[in-house]
Amino acid sequence: MQKLISNLINLAVVSFSLVASATVWAQGTPLAVELLPLGKDLGVGAGQTVTPAYEGWYENEDGTLSLSFGYYNRNTREVLDISVGATNRIIGFPGGEFDQGQPTHFETGRHWGVFTVNVPGDYSGQVVWHLENQGKTFHVPANTNSDYIIDAITGDAMGNLPPEIRFQEGGTMGHGPAGITVGPLQAKTGERLSVEVWASDDNAGSGLAALIFGTRGGTPSLGLAWFKHQGPGIVEFSEANAKVSVDGGMASTDVTFSEAGDYLLRVRVTEPTGHERSGHAQCCWSNGFVNVTVSD
Repeated sequence: MQKLISNLINLAVVSFSLVASATVWAQGTPLAVELLPLGKDLGVGAGQTVTPAYEGWYENEDGTLSLSFGYYNRNTREVLDISVGATNRIIGFPGGEFDQGQPTHFETGRHWGVFTVNVPGDYSGQVVWHLENQGKTFHVPANTNSDYIIDAITGDAMGNLPPEIRFQEGGTMGHGPAGITVGPLQAKTGERLSVEVWASDDNAGSGLAALIFGTRGGTPSLGLAWFKHQGPGIVEFSEANAKVSVDGGMASTDVTFSEAGDYLLRVRVTEPTGHERSGHAQCCWSNGFVNVTVSD
């Protein structure tokens, strides 16, 4: 039975990937393979590129628009660091600031919806994530065409809403790719900083996997994963991954920094169906961001 479930899930993911590839071709001139979010060189350990990916957009309650971006690091071992500046910048944002919360630390694999650029609802300019690495230049634009509307905070066809995330019990809530940002917290190099996060979910589920997992019974769990998002040094988490009940719970981690400077940490709260098993639906995870100022 477990093998059957796994095969069904894998089939759904492959089907989605084929549809996504067809969509890229349908939108105009095909991109070079190495520019696609799921391009070539799978299984290569190092020396491959990190490609930005535009996930789509959604409207916030205040009328502003959130443009969601992710990335794909094709390496299986090499983690890249690309500081904000000429080689890692957001172009076209009102005001012109390069830093809009994009990552500077790129873990291996595909990472969906890791940050958003928020613009006014009537903004007519074009926002672009410009990223240079491994001798290649990537210039990935956002757009607000209706084809790119995503179910990030309003719920998908099954009524599933993203998990809720807080950094204080009963405190301000965030959800979806834009999530919630707190800080700056203060820390010392080499000393542990304890960070707590609360998460809960409606447990509605999405996609084929939701139907399968819904038959298992019991209380499912939310998955929490911590990432270094920006910063100059090495960041270590005592608990980089944790689980809490969908009914609500708290998880904590101790964070250690190797160098002084300004850091941005990200915690992703994911529903039981996960990114892949939900068919890459944008409804099924939320980000939390923690600014930390580290001194010697």
